[in-house]
Amino acid sequence: MGARKAAPAFAVGCTAILKPDAQTPLSSLALAYLAEQAGFPPGVFNVVLTSVESTPNCGKKFCESPLIKKISFTGSTPVGKLLANQSSSTLKKLSMELGGNAPIVVFDDCDLDQAVEQSVASKFRSLGQTCVCANRIYIQANIYDKFAEKFAAKVNAFQIGNGFEKGVTHGCLINGKAIAKVEDHVKDAVAKGAHVLVKGGRLTQLGENFYAPTVLTNINNDMKVIHEETFGPLGALVKFDTKEEVLKVCNQSNYGLAAYVFATNINTIWYMTEKLETGMVSVNTAAFTDAALPFGGVKESGFGREGSLYGIDDYTVIKSINLGNVY
Repeated sequence: MGARKAAPAFAVGCTAILKPDAQTPLSSLALAYLAEQAGFPPGVFNVVLTSVESTPNCGKKFCESPLIKKISFTGSTPVGKLLANQSSSTLKKLSMELGGNAPIVVFDDCDLDQAVEQSVASKFRSLGQTCVCANRIYIQANIYDKFAEKFAAKVNAFQIGNGFEKGVTHGCLINGKAIAKVEDHVKDAVAKGAHVLVKGGRLTQLGENFYAPTVLTNINNDMKVIHEETFGPLGALVKFDTKEEVLKVCNQSNYGLAAYVFATNINTIWYMTEKLETGMVSVNTAAFTDAALPFGGVKESGFGREGSLYGIDDYTVIKSINLGNVY
């Protein structure tokens, strides 16, 4: 993530300060070390570390400093709004990659095995801890049961544990707060009528942050998992009938980062990709990231783009120069 933000800045001649999350600083320090080894002059690439407690004050200093001309932030929507407000005094350029609530939409003409495999990959990538992970999975009614059965079988085959151990497919969540949110969403959904297809839960024998995935069916629109980003290993399977119906519920979210569509009918594909209110749509695959593709969202998922030529543009200023009588 740090490399994706810093690289375009360096490409157009900027210096940069990288401030990683207080809980995950090592990759940023490694990147700075590699930059130093590659011959970057002192002061071109800088890394600032903070404690969790001092992070808000550090962010405020960045936002209010007239020396800093651009901020690119990845994080939650509430924090993004706070940083935007704090930056208003200097009117600096901002790029915000914020929260998501990505839907997967599976139509009955899809390649079912492919849709299941890719949906599992999207939902449980990093155990659900990426901004483009599927948060709600909509399946057309006449293939719902088959999809759910195949989906559950793949999840039941996961091996949770230390990622350095042979055979392990998934590791742990980042902290206890992340586990508590998953548990809250599961408890809320079950209380409102959801059925447990795959029973997950804490794996205390492995460590305090290990949690086995949960899969729920009979999901309805009143549940937290539909409206809030879980950011964890909870698969919520929702039944739908028509493309008009599912489009409406997908777009009811305040977020608009990413969406996935599985179908073969080209008219259905174009209908969904054009009308989904997201910055990115992936068709028949869980893949999004590519250096040539702009990455970013709309609505409360933020603004600005990373990657591609558009990502470089965010670190430049357009200047018009009109020359007269210079020859």
